[in-house]
Amino acid sequence: MTAKSAAAAARATVYGYPRQGAGRELKKAIEGYWKGRVTAEALKETATELRRSTWQRLAAAGVHEVPTGDFSYYDHVLDTSVMVGAVPRRHRSAVDADALDGYFAMARGTQDVAPLEMTKWFDTNYHYLVPELGPDTVFSADSTKQVAELKEALALGLAARPVLVGPVTYLLLAKPAPGVAADFEPLTLLDRLLPVYASVLADLRAAGAEWVQLDEPALVQDRTAADLNAAERAYRDLGALTDRPKLLVASYFDRLGDALPVLAKAPIDGLALDFTDAAAANLDALAAVGGLPGKRLVAGVVNGRNIWINDLEKSLATLGTLLGLADRVDVAASCSLLHVPIDAAAERDIDPQILRWLAFAQQKTGEIVTLAKGLAQGTDTIAAELAANRADLASRAGSAITHDPAVRARAAAVTDADGRRSQPYTERATAQGAHLGLPLLPTTTIGSFPQTTELRAARADLRAGRIDTAGYEQRIENEIREVISFQEKTGIDVLVHGEPERNDMVQYFAEQLTGYLATQHGWVQSYGTRYVRPPVLAGDISRPEPMTVRWTSYANSLTERPVKGMLTGPVTMLAWSFVRDDQPLGDTARQVALALRDEVNDLEEAGTSVIQVDEPALRETLPLRSADRPAYLDWATESFRLTTSGVRPDTQIHTHMCYAEFGDIVQAIDDLDADVISLEAARSHMQVARELAEHGYPREAGPGVYDIHSPRVPSADEAAALLRKGLEAIPAERLWVNPDCGLKTRGWPETRASLENLVAAARTVRGELSAS
Repeated sequence: MTAKSAAAAARATVYGYPRQGAGRELKKAIEGYWKGRVTAEALKETATELRRSTWQRLAAAGVHEVPTGDFSYYDHVLDTSVMVGAVPRRHRSAVDADALDGYFAMARGTQDVAPLEMTKWFDTNYHYLVPELGPDTVFSADSTKQVAELKEALALGLAARPVLVGPVTYLLLAKPAPGVAADFEPLTLLDRLLPVYASVLADLRAAGAEWVQLDEPALVQDRTAADLNAAERAYRDLGALTDRPKLLVASYFDRLGDALPVLAKAPIDGLALDFTDAAAANLDALAAVGGLPGKRLVAGVVNGRNIWINDLEKSLATLGTLLGLADRVDVAASCSLLHVPIDAAAERDIDPQILRWLAFAQQKTGEIVTLAKGLAQGTDTIAAELAANRADLASRAGSAITHDPAVRARAAAVTDADGRRSQPYTERATAQGAHLGLPLLPTTTIGSFPQTTELRAARADLRAGRIDTAGYEQRIENEIREVISFQEKTGIDVLVHGEPERNDMVQYFAEQLTGYLATQHGWVQSYGTRYVRPPVLAGDISRPEPMTVRWTSYANSLTERPVKGMLTGPVTMLAWSFVRDDQPLGDTARQVALALRDEVNDLEEAGTSVIQVDEPALRETLPLRSADRPAYLDWATESFRLTTSGVRPDTQIHTHMCYAEFGDIVQAIDDLDADVISLEAARSHMQVARELAEHGYPREAGPGVYDIHSPRVPSADEAAALLRKGLEAIPAERLWVNPDCGLKTRGWPETRASLENLVAAARTVRGELSAS
């Protein structure tokens, strides 16, 4: 096909779409089902209607081929485990008794059975359920969900493309099941898994699929020769099948690198590549292998991870370059639109000028359709759209919001000394021990306590004017008193105020910093039914006034025990926001760090002796390619130290991280120079404690003994067993006892019971240590 005919054939598509519905209908239905207020049938009806409305919205916008199978009740990797029959032994009876309840048991656990481990999906804030595999794993095909959703779309008269997690990525994401040797490589199961995928593909073809998309994002990471050989073998075998649809292999989030020639040569029918700035090298690499003659190329030129409008002319130039490299070039976002909110038009409180700069899933779909039209029919057909886009881009570039001379001058004046504590850790530890007087194995929590219906109602009442500020603050004070009283009675050593005033650990601060914008409807799935509204980092950052001192000081006035000041760190403030794309991330991080540094210093001045600066996103934001990591870790660790290094030696700095693969960043954790770090460890069976020990981590650490993302209450014996395992790696004088993460999403009854058991476990193990 000539470049001209390839352009004429260009069509618009997407890899996936937000699942929740405009009003988060899916979240409400699922949580209603868990509480017994919604029947299984009603839940399924809600899901069916959400899928239907999404597909019809996409088709009405001009998308030529809608995705199916991307919808999930909880997680698409968990759906894949169900599809291939990889149900853990401990969950099989629940799945056999009721498939839906068993599915949720794998995701959330029950009082008697632990859930699957959960961790971040590549470098996003989306969490997936980690497959558990072993040498005895037997796969079996179950294409029920995939076939049913394809048939739903076809029945609406739509062209539809099922989307599956590819077999190589699925195995590379998996971990050895409990009891399996830690060095077991799930990828060795590929030959056992491929026939299952062959069966699913045959079922989808029989159901009417012309194309099936197999997502292989793991191939954009650094891969070994064995990994690449596995990819070559997988797509050689799947491509050789006679009873299959056409295969489109998709990669995203970064450049494909050494895997690109492997897939380009494979007997597949198409390749989907990311061509945004993060993966611009894909264009040159594709040209270097001679393109994709006779095959389909889906070009991800609209960024599926941020919320800024696309530079249409730049994207058209990229698409024009690609025309001669494939038989057919289609236009898409760089990845699933799962990672952005649904519709910017729903926002009513954002300045209309700024709103012109924003593109959520619906607006990105429009950009994709516009680009496909321009590519197929010529730029004259989209002249009005191009003119409006140029004006919007110029408006943003010239705005005073994006350039504050005072902020930039302060950031430019930072020196290396500003990012270093005045004394080394060993001297600080002595000073802090004398000042705080904590027992062996001190207990604490991560920060937040349950956000009750009453607290949410109080915020709603304040916004609606039903109560005044004084009435709202009285409700917050009442909650803080209850939280402090409970912790004192339970015997927790270092207290928190519970964060009742905070809507979200990033949004709360963003609303008080210049340069940030808050949305009203910008919900994005984090995991399961947990949705967040990432703020928009639109301009230069500064702190007009203290943000947390009022409530921390009030909590301190209620107790003689230390109360932690609680802040969200600069890297997490970036990672869990939609960051600006018009300057380097390190520059933005430094601005945020300086604003937070002012807050840390004010907390100390107000009498706070323990200050926690959370950085759960440090690992999440780690570049997928190792060559890109040193530069990131340099500015990421510097920004944390810049935030925390202005305090006295006897002020104890904590940090917290959760639900990530910490082994990749142990040196960076060390480089933060925090006095204490708390980390998620319960689901991963204290893996991080061993990783810290192997590194020789010299400071204090609290690997979590209570998994807060499950409704089950761990017993005191269970917590004590995890604590003993932690002691195998971390000396008692440097080991803390705490949950995995904050308690915001938990209810009070389970929180009380779990923390009472946690304290009991600490006392038991303290007794064992004193007796030994």
